[in-house]
Amino acid sequence: MTRKVFWDDPYRTTLDTHITSVDGDVVTVAETIFYALSGGQESDAGSIGGHVVTQARKDSHEIFYTLPTGHGLAANDAITIEIDWTRRYRLMRLHFAAELVLELTCKALGSVEKIGAHISQDKARIDFDWAENISPLFPQLTAEAQAIIDADTPITSAFSDETNERRYWEVVGLARVPCGGTHLKRTGEVGRLSLKRKNVGRGKERIEIYVSP
Repeated sequence: MTRKVFWDDPYRTTLDTHITSVDGDVVTVAETIFYALSGGQESDAGSIGGHVVTQARKDSHEIFYTLPTGHGLAANDAITIEIDWTRRYRLMRLHFAAELVLELTCKALGSVEKIGAHISQDKARIDFDWAENISPLFPQLTAEAQAIIDADTPITSAFSDETNERRYWEVVGLARVPCGGTHLKRTGEVGRLSLKRKNVGRGKERIEIYVSP
């Protein structure tokens, strides 16, 4: 099973490790800083052993990386993993911004149900099962979220169940939320937050979340 160094240090951009298995274009590694799509957060971009990763796929506790045909790597080869830090940091900032908006929306609306979410490097979105226009809530959500961001409060990220790789993030006084993504150290790193509404069908509302460059 690959050791997920991105949980120990989500700010790390390079890692020396070795290949543990090769199956054609797909490889596994002993440890990794390269996050794979999970929980709505997109995969990192980067390279393994100098080869661009074309896909990162999580399956149970393992992560499988697809490399270009003819990569030439073999089991036990020493390699360096490198990730695109600009992309990773945008994903981390938007991820927490989305989690924050979700918590505040659920608090404001009570029984609202989240039915989808996605975090890319340009924006995040959360879809709700909600019959009314959700945008009148935006001034309140934006003000509350920005106040938490500006307070620059520490964000704890840790295991709730290490054996089963279950993790959470927590901001004291706000929430403790199950989540296996990569997380910021402090709320202030999000920067300025803004929201947009999109109607995606009858009875469905989408909040799009943006953060400052």
